[in-house]
Amino acid sequence: MGTAERRRASGSGGARVRGRRETGAADHAIPVAEAAARVNREVAPVHEGIARVHREDAPASEAGRAARARQQYRPLWVEEPARRRRLPDPVRTAAVRAVLIIALTLMQAMVAFLCAMAGSWLAFPMVISSVVSTIVATWGVLDVWVTRQVWNQRNGVVSMPSSTARALRRERRRARRQTRAAERAQGRIRRRSGAGQLSHS
Repeated sequence: MGTAERRRASGSGGARVRGRRETGAADHAIPVAEAAARVNREVAPVHEGIARVHREDAPASEAGRAARARQQYRPLWVEEPARRRRLPDPVRTAAVRAVLIIALTLMQAMVAFLCAMAGSWLAFPMVISSVVSTIVATWGVLDVWVTRQVWNQRNGVVSMPSSTARALRRERRRARRQTRAAERAQGRIRRRSGAGQLSHS
């Protein structure tokens, strides 16, 4: 047998084997596709049920998350009612001014002390300025006290005979009485003038 005949024989055998393999693969592919379709049909209701459960549980889970967030939320601070009333505006302004002047005075005194310890020529001017600032700071503290007393006498309710608030209240009452008396008098005059016109007609 020659080489050409062997090649032909082997070629024909290979074709036969390949053909058998292809037909077998095609035969096996049909049952696998049917099995996959059957599995998909059986699994589809399960997937639908799981999706429905997730949809039903979604609002409940959102409400639970919101409740958990509310429980975990803690405010940074808690507002409490003030123990003391707020200072009036003039008194508060005077107090802030006095605090700033006192702070500046303390800084000048510290700088004067350090300059004196270092033997700097700025020691003398700083001592003089700190003395002046001390006088101004004393005036600022007294200004706070005076402003507070004046505000209490003008606007506060002080039960003292010499209180200016009492005098102001008396003046307001007098002004109200006078306005009421003037309104009554005008009402009487209008009534009288109206009655006279009716009688003449």
